[in-house]
Amino acid sequence: MTTNGQPKIVIIGGGTGLPVLLRGLKQYPVDITAIVTVADDGGSSGRLRDEMDIPPPGDIRNVLAALSDVEPLIEEMFQHRFATSHELSGHSLGNLILAAMTSITGNFVHAIQEMSKVLNVRGKVLPAANRSVVLHAEMEDGTIVSGESKIPYSGKRIKKVFLTPNNIHPLPETIHAIRQADLIILGPGSLYTSILPNLLVPKLGDEVCRSRAKKVYICNLMTQAGETLNFTASDHVKAIYDHMKCAFINTILVNSENIPDDVLAKYDEELAMPVHFDLTRLYELGLEVVDGEIMCLDNGAIRHDTKEVAKILYSLLINETNKRFKA
Repeated sequence: MTTNGQPKIVIIGGGTGLPVLLRGLKQYPVDITAIVTVADDGGSSGRLRDEMDIPPPGDIRNVLAALSDVEPLIEEMFQHRFATSHELSGHSLGNLILAAMTSITGNFVHAIQEMSKVLNVRGKVLPAANRSVVLHAEMEDGTIVSGESKIPYSGKRIKKVFLTPNNIHPLPETIHAIRQADLIILGPGSLYTSILPNLLVPKLGDEVCRSRAKKVYICNLMTQAGETLNFTASDHVKAIYDHMKCAFINTILVNSENIPDDVLAKYDEELAMPVHFDLTRLYELGLEVVDGEIMCLDNGAIRHDTKEVAKILYSLLINETNKRFKA
């Protein structure tokens, strides 16, 4: 716990799921560290990554915005995406600011720290590594697909994912945060392109495996064609274990709320379906299963309910810290 008595939470992920979770958790008296993937190579992030040789800023930007405590207009400006026919087209202002700050400070992490001050961020935001990484997927037929943005569209089933280059190192601050954590949360987010790219950073995943903190995996609400087609909840966990070569998750959080048929019909077009939580198999894996009505609709899109998920996680955290205190 921190010197001010707040329990420490480390959240590992990326994509759209992580910011949703953080907006709820920041309302609680907790010390948050978000560890964010740097494997993104698409859109504005990919362009800045290639042109400036910096880690992709997009996922970091979204997490900073989620944890910020500023006027709504300031956050809206930070997230604003230009829609022009010129070079600015597709870039978000926040991405450009992070790129500029990296150029000024000479260090991506320093850029994030400075932007955290400007946005009055509640917590720490750290990249999984202080350099860009390339995510590769080996498919079941042996072919290799390179690039985070390309993997879901290969039309093949993923056997495993891995990172290059070989000399990737986690930040010392990241390792310290994991070692000090009372609770470590994985997800929600795309299994192969948002969760695993963090855990595959050398030493980072090992530290998570070794950590004595309670480890919670927030299972996705829906399967994803190109990544987790027809996956059950236990299939998600098994894929993580197969990559990490250790079984380390204590608890899985799954959704028990029914999704309206008309909404499911829209997802059918994407070959997506609700993730079935196969209790028997999850128990065989030694997991505590926590189910709840943790789904909400956002403009017709299925999302985790940030308030409900945060409430459940905070309850798990308090129970864990109370047990340690009594011990």
